[in-house]
Amino acid sequence: MRLIRNALAALIVSSVVAAGCALSAGPAQAAPSVLGPGFFWGVASSGFQSEGSSPDSNWLRYSRKQTDQIGTAADFYHRYRSDIALAKELGVKVYRISVEWARIQPRPGVWDPAGVKFYDNVIGAIVAAGMRPMITLDHWVYPGWAADRGGWNNPQMADWWLANARYVVHRYAHYNPLWITINEPTAYVMQELRQGGLPPTSTSMMFDQLVRAHRSAFDYIHSRQPGAMVSSNVAYIPAVEPALDAQFLDRVADKLDYVGIDYYYAVSPTDVSVASLVLNDYGSAGVAPDGLYYTLRHYGRKFPGKPLYVVENGMGTNNGAPRPDGYRRADLLRDDVYWLQRAKADGYNVIGYNYWSLTDNYEWGSYTPRFGLYTVNVKTDPTLTRRPTDAVAAYRQITASNGVGSQYRPTRPAQWCSLVDGADSCLNPVR
Repeated sequence: MRLIRNALAALIVSSVVAAGCALSAGPAQAAPSVLGPGFFWGVASSGFQSEGSSPDSNWLRYSRKQTDQIGTAADFYHRYRSDIALAKELGVKVYRISVEWARIQPRPGVWDPAGVKFYDNVIGAIVAAGMRPMITLDHWVYPGWAADRGGWNNPQMADWWLANARYVVHRYAHYNPLWITINEPTAYVMQELRQGGLPPTSTSMMFDQLVRAHRSAFDYIHSRQPGAMVSSNVAYIPAVEPALDAQFLDRVADKLDYVGIDYYYAVSPTDVSVASLVLNDYGSAGVAPDGLYYTLRHYGRKFPGKPLYVVENGMGTNNGAPRPDGYRRADLLRDDVYWLQRAKADGYNVIGYNYWSLTDNYEWGSYTPRFGLYTVNVKTDPTLTRRPTDAVAAYRQITASNGVGSQYRPTRPAQWCSLVDGADSCLNPVR
């Protein structure tokens, strides 16, 4: 999730408290070439946000109340082969998708052959293109029949969810995919509350069910796929993440083969990103890339030695327009990779990076935020043409060189007092 308003108050308080920690981050050091030949470069997407031709689901219903309805999305449903070819041309080795429960199980216990065949074809095409699938079992979308029964407000939801998960795992484990069980669990709960799919009194029950679902799915995946790599990705919210992790991540820590991390926005005493996000002004939101270093450092210390994978990272713009500050998507991509390499050099076990997203898609209620390497104007271009941004060439160079190279320096300096990891990232700045 690119925006969680519920964290606003905590972020502002943290900014005020640390405003006096005026420590210089110092000049940028060279980016060491330390990633190694097995590093996973990838792209990420989700089914509902990109596929179109959407079957009945909680989010198809939610979209009818939003600024923009889902419509065609980017029409990945019909264009998956050409999109997979675009990813292959980037030189990436991982393609993240979600297998949508609503598409393959339109009624309880009934598997739709056409829906299953679609994912057979997609995953087969990813493998044929020389990439490894990263399969997400739940990217916030569940069938309409489950919504009719209360969704996560029904104590049986985890059992229905697990029946679907086991079906998907049984069908695709032989491809040796990477796995994400539940996309951004904390953000998932917040969205269900925000959209009216969950009453506030059932928040704890949803977290309890998500924890049970992940733990059971983890064990089942390993029973079908020896040596599997399974995780759930965290929507990292600067300054407050340790408190949020207590709801889910800390309760499944023994059932994580790697820590999946989604990082987008930073906050500091001089950063106006919070206000920009509340106003849905993605083009002005602060995207300080050094925050990625602090995020990786946080989890590297929390889980010593455990692999860290940046499952989502990218830049939002407003309808594809240039940012007012002139910061380009290619700039951010290179700068983020620089800080990723710095984290690796400092001993944190970073194994992979996915850019979100390959193409522009449906950002949970609106087509205004654009994150794609390839821009797609869903609202005004009936051809849905994929047009490359400047980051396409940048990412090709990064994957070919396995990083940004030892001579690269960030386009932007580090924040003088970042609060990404609370006070620690202010009191102990990276140099």
